[in-house]
Amino acid sequence: MAPPLSIATSTTVGETKHKPAEKRTRPGILSSARRRKTALLVPLLLKWFYTHARDLPWRRTRDPYAIWISEIMLQQTQVKTVLPFWQRWMQTFPNVHALAAADPERVLKLWEGLGYYTRARNLHAAAKIIVQKSGGEFPRDFAEVIALPGIGRYTAGAICSIAFNQPAPILDGNVIRVLTRVFGIRAPVRARRTTDRLWQLAEDLVQLAARANTSKHQRCSRLNQSLMELGALVCLPREPKCDVCPLAPHCVARQQGRIENLPNLAKRAPATARTFVAFVAQVDDYYLVRQRPAAGVNARLWEFPNQEVEAPFDAARIAARLFSMASARLEHLCQVRHTITRYRITVEFFRALFAIRPAILNEGPARWCRRAELVKLAFPSAHRRIADLL
Repeated sequence: MAPPLSIATSTTVGETKHKPAEKRTRPGILSSARRRKTALLVPLLLKWFYTHARDLPWRRTRDPYAIWISEIMLQQTQVKTVLPFWQRWMQTFPNVHALAAADPERVLKLWEGLGYYTRARNLHAAAKIIVQKSGGEFPRDFAEVIALPGIGRYTAGAICSIAFNQPAPILDGNVIRVLTRVFGIRAPVRARRTTDRLWQLAEDLVQLAARANTSKHQRCSRLNQSLMELGALVCLPREPKCDVCPLAPHCVARQQGRIENLPNLAKRAPATARTFVAFVAQVDDYYLVRQRPAAGVNARLWEFPNQEVEAPFDAARIAARLFSMASARLEHLCQVRHTITRYRITVEFFRALFAIRPAILNEGPARWCRRAELVKLAFPSAHRRIADLL
């Protein structure tokens, strides 16, 4: 399959949808050592979260819609980046009905800059399903939540525990780091057996929190959030703050001097270099942009005409092919470099000045826009940078 023409956003962020792994012991039966350790950890985590949790806007509500939006935005994205996006989103689409009724172009435009745009399309699709099936009431049942587009086991667990205080476990990068260090798990974390063990530990902890639970204290919600927060603020990938960690006395990795070695992450494959040439085609005060197909990477986003190339390349020849042999005066604008998952992308942008509007050899819609119109379109990040420079 030919590589995508799009060059500015990452591949899809998604979660594997699968049933929880079967327990290796009978439900509710833990080894005595693990039972004692988890029983010690739960109150420490709850107490620490009560006094150290960040004041984030989605923590001030139990609205499952607001929590759902925050969890999707936080996938592969830092909190400081998400904050303004979440606030704008909630002002524009304050509930499921507003999102379901929204124009797809508006949804993508509001998401512009967050990347991983499949997340936005899945949110829109899921909102329509919720409105159609339950009149806009967000489902409370875990199986119904995980069945929605773009929601996997972690996100379903986060929504059900935080919004509804259900004892559903969660396991993300932060939680994995905390659990592997505290329990001294040396096995590669991407191995299925290790993943199953980590999910079981996460479930043990939230189930213990639930046994002494009252709706007033939201212990399941607080327990899961405490694990995520501890990994985000204290149990850091590098230079963790063990001196202020509430679990330090019980941390196997700290006792054995293995903190820097856990979690055991397999080495990533080296990044693949890819080069694109993009053309800002201009006639007077009009610029040519085209829309990506409805399926695939960066679906429905707008971009300047571009083509993947092998270095060295002849920009004039590429422009002649792309614009059906029309003559243009080329000026090199800039080079944009960025990394998307396993790709190192280099984009060479050229201004292509035409006397008359050329035809473009490209599938999908294309249009000539004034500068003011470009602001209204949703672009991948690299192309948005160039549109803003115009």
